[in-house]
Amino acid sequence: MTFEIAVVLLGLVGMVAALILDKMRPGMVLFSVVVLFLCAGILTPNEMLEGFSNKGMITVALLYLVSEGIRQSGALGQLIKKLLPQKKTTVFKAQLRMLPTISFISAFLNNTPVVVIFAPIIKRWADSVKLPATKFLIPLSYVTILGGICTLIGTSTNLVVHGMILDAGYDGFTMFELGKIGIFIAIAGILYLFIFSSKLLPDVRKDSAEVEEELEEKGKGDLHRVEAVLGSRFPGINKRLKDFNFKRHYGAEVKEIKRGGQSITENLENCYLREGDTLVMMADDSFIQTWGESSVFVMLANGKDNEPVPGKGKHWLALILLALMIAGATIGEHPFVKEAVPSMHLDMFFFVSITTIIMAWTKIFPARKYTKYISWDVLITIACAFAISKAMVNSGVADMVAKYIIGLSDHYGPHVLLAAMFIITNLLTELITNNAAAALAFPLALSISTQLGVSPVPFFVVICMAASASFSTPIGYQTNLIVQGIGNYKFTDFVRIGLPLNIITFLISVFLIPVIWPF
Repeated sequence: MTFEIAVVLLGLVGMVAALILDKMRPGMVLFSVVVLFLCAGILTPNEMLEGFSNKGMITVALLYLVSEGIRQSGALGQLIKKLLPQKKTTVFKAQLRMLPTISFISAFLNNTPVVVIFAPIIKRWADSVKLPATKFLIPLSYVTILGGICTLIGTSTNLVVHGMILDAGYDGFTMFELGKIGIFIAIAGILYLFIFSSKLLPDVRKDSAEVEEELEEKGKGDLHRVEAVLGSRFPGINKRLKDFNFKRHYGAEVKEIKRGGQSITENLENCYLREGDTLVMMADDSFIQTWGESSVFVMLANGKDNEPVPGKGKHWLALILLALMIAGATIGEHPFVKEAVPSMHLDMFFFVSITTIIMAWTKIFPARKYTKYISWDVLITIACAFAISKAMVNSGVADMVAKYIIGLSDHYGPHVLLAAMFIITNLLTELITNNAAAALAFPLALSISTQLGVSPVPFFVVICMAASASFSTPIGYQTNLIVQGIGNYKFTDFVRIGLPLNIITFLISVFLIPVIWPF
């Protein structure tokens, strides 16, 4: 074993351990590993920085702004209200109206704003029609994931893998190419949720703070319940509640902390605050008005309609711009367009750049605040993922591990190795983050296909499917964390309903991908 291989292996093990233990934000963990590889001479400064100028990474950043424009246009809030039955209904009938449409929307928009907008509206609606909100919130998160795997822009993971493919010298994915397999997984997943979610998901669990809240509301008519999901920019992360003094900072009193399916109401002052925690607070109406646009909270809900409702002009302009962006990027990929304008690359990056600028200048989203709508940690994670992938290739780790995996499955052919790549990537995405999982899996996939002498495309596609299929735990995907808090789910709720969905995704991917993209 060479020095370079030893350093990279130790760095990767340390990275995975730090991500699982949640010692730092994922972006800083990956950046620390990249700096280690730079100091060891495994990466050059140019190789370290290549990811920060990658077209896929910048496309992800711009898509955050487009998603924010759609959110602020009010279009999503109005749509979900029209989808929800206003009369007495059943869980199945309501899901039948909601889930396919939400899945379609999430194929073109970032999953997080879709869930942030829809989750409180669905919970409020479920209470009004006397249905358990728990039957809808996990399915909401899952269908946004299922929709996201169907297009190039549906999830940042697809764009990350697409960028790595281009860097490796291969043709990337077209807009709807992943939909050839994604649509089968999405349909199977939605059918599974229709049939089994009512049986596998729990009924509504009362919050521990609810009784105390009701007593306080009687004595203080101006205060009411507010739920807040803490984001990565919350300044009190990893601080005790009493040391941070939440009430002094935000003028609200914390009554309960929901984390990992557990409800904490005792000894709150000594409880450390973590990203993804859901705080149940007593606050007045000014809390949402003051902090609703703040990036320190991923989601705020107070049982009322807090979504922006601008004029119909912006509502329709935002939707038209989104449609033109998708249509332009799709048409621009056709060979006749490339031949007609060979000097221009009419790809997704081109059209998302134009859409973002138009949205800013027409004030669909506040241009002065554009930096707050971008998840910088995700972008740093993606940029560092490119560098880590390069280090695995430069050091020889990718070839060594690929040779070992091939040796374990000797005489079985590429189908078994495809299944192995799915399992490895899926386990990583459940334990760490989807983009980091894709970064670790990509050089292995490329090396395996090269050593076997087969097409690497099936392996690239399986990475996209496996890295996004985060159903069994709430920690693998931010949307799962959001609905866990607002729905008061336990960790085991995700395992019970999510594990079969992971298996469904695995079986469809392993059997159909080689048929659609032959080895």
